[in-house]
Amino acid sequence: MYTEEIAGWFTEGEAPLREAVAFWIDEPGVGALRRESIARAGDGEVLVRTRYTGISRGTEASVFLGRVPAGEQERMRAPFQEGDFPGPVKYGYLNVGVVEHGPDALRGRTVFTLFPHQSAFIVPADAVVPVPSGVPARRAVLAGAVETAVNVLWDAAPLLGDRVAIVGAGMIGCCVARLARGIPGLDVVLVDVDPSRRAVADRLGVGFAAPGDAPGERDLVVNTSGSEAGLRLALESVVTDGDVIEASWYGDRPVTLPLGADFHSRRLTIRSSQVGAVARRRRGTRSTRDRLALALELLHDDAFDALLTGDSPWSELPAVMAALAAEPDAELCRTIDWTDAS
Repeated sequence: MYTEEIAGWFTEGEAPLREAVAFWIDEPGVGALRRESIARAGDGEVLVRTRYTGISRGTEASVFLGRVPAGEQERMRAPFQEGDFPGPVKYGYLNVGVVEHGPDALRGRTVFTLFPHQSAFIVPADAVVPVPSGVPARRAVLAGAVETAVNVLWDAAPLLGDRVAIVGAGMIGCCVARLARGIPGLDVVLVDVDPSRRAVADRLGVGFAAPGDAPGERDLVVNTSGSEAGLRLALESVVTDGDVIEASWYGDRPVTLPLGADFHSRRLTIRSSQVGAVARRRRGTRSTRDRLALALELLHDDAFDALLTGDSPWSELPAVMAALAAEPDAELCRTIDWTDAS
């Protein structure tokens, strides 16, 4: 946890920063801030000073609580993760900062990096993606969520005029809904158990329904709820011969479905979508970097600010992570402000 010792963690010298603060999960349910030594940036590397990180609520709650299945631990590794599940581990992938050392073309640029919660760090220059001018740094932490939504829609491939439901108005579901809204003729409805998400849906310009009022005969249903009930509702809501896109990650929780009901007679399809690989329809023509750059461009849309539901200083991160893990549906995206950690 935070102590007054942190105030002396930053030093000046030939390199602008030689130490940083990082968040580690020591064991399931226990997080701490620790000092990290930073070497000087070499050729082809950049030194980034973090401005904001975002907490990817569902995934990071599962990681914090030690709920990554043994068989998925390698696939679940974040690009710059240190340590191993269940802990000690340094995890996270929504980081926006400013390049302080590196190639001239990047120096002084605000960049997005798939890096954990840490006040400063060194990575290869090709690991950072510049944030477009006009996209606020805090909003840019949503790039990972919007990138996931891009992949979901590439997998789903909705058609003009489709009736679409997104079950689960969390960060990913809301991003999918906002992007889908931009396709001409789509009727988009967010479905969630939390009635307060109606206000978010209004800001995103899409419809909203409680599960009991969810519309049926949807041409396409995307489940982002992370719940068995949500996936069951998706199967109930889709048309005959329709597709359900399963974009949730359940960690080590089992899921039971009523596949003995009308699943076969209605010829329903469940297809998974996840961000680890570019969707098959675009894999030959787009790289993961292309996909991330597209997500950052899409964040010129200020409607995405509806997803930024809280902000905390870096010194409170251990307590914030514990609170969000205990009540993961409390908000959409909590950002962590690192601007005074230097």
